[in-house]
Amino acid sequence: MHAAIVRALTRIAAREGRDVTDLPPVSDTVDPEAVGALLESGTDVTVRFEYAGYRVVIGPELEAVEVIEADR
Repeated sequence: MHAAIVRALTRIAAREGRDVTDLPPVSDTVDPEAVGALLESGTDVTVRFEYAGYRVVIGPELEAVEVIEADR
């Protein structure tokens, strides 16, 4: 799984006070391999998706990972 997705999941787990392994499978929401391929495509791309009650925004730099509560 792409490091940016792992960072997002880690931040969500921390906010929830849970272990990452206790979160629902990310593949139930988005194809992590496809997201990783997009992020590694060499173009300035931003990927957004909702997961476990949060909006996840990755990009355009690979280090730019934002996790926002979905109800905001």
